[in-house]
Amino acid sequence: MELTIRPGGTAISVAERARIEEKVRKSERYLTGLERAEVRFLTEHNPRIAAREVCEITVHGHGRVVRARAAATDPVTALDLAMERLQERLTRLKGRLVGRSHPRHRASASPGPGAGAAAGGSEEGEPAASGPRRELVVPEGPGGVEARIVRVKRFGLKPMTPAEAVLEMELLSHNFFFFTNAESGRSAVVYRREDGDVGLIEST
Repeated sequence: MELTIRPGGTAISVAERARIEEKVRKSERYLTGLERAEVRFLTEHNPRIAAREVCEITVHGHGRVVRARAAATDPVTALDLAMERLQERLTRLKGRLVGRSHPRHRASASPGPGAGAAAGGSEEGEPAASGPRRELVVPEGPGGVEARIVRVKRFGLKPMTPAEAVLEMELLSHNFFFFTNAESGRSAVVYRREDGDVGLIEST
């Protein structure tokens, strides 16, 4: 597995780098076939936040992206917390992949009417292409605040069930996931609600 460590503003010694590599490579125990991983450290500059040291781990494998992020008062603890979350998500992904290998599941998992939406797509959760960086000014709202759209991403949509979309959302540690609903053929979004449940928005 190819491994990249991005220390950000945190100084990492040779010994610490070796320990990080050892910890991350243990993730292969939970799911073999991982191709590459990136560990990124950063520090929140808000003095009101006690857990200012952040670690984000992203792994690629089996055509998927799994991400885990955690914050703590020190980088080592943040790394350990992120690794725990990553291991949980890899275990869930392994269960899904094993389930898909079952003959009965393969027979029922054929692409739905929206299969054409996946043509030319990239890895799930990763943009197929990003447009040039540009700023689009959004008219001022009632509060007089002017927002700007500073980045545009384009995705290849893969047909999947809402339940599968929720799993992908959790694997990526996102609050929403855009997909083609294989059950209806429509574009849809699942999102995490404030009460902890999940909502589904589907086009008409």
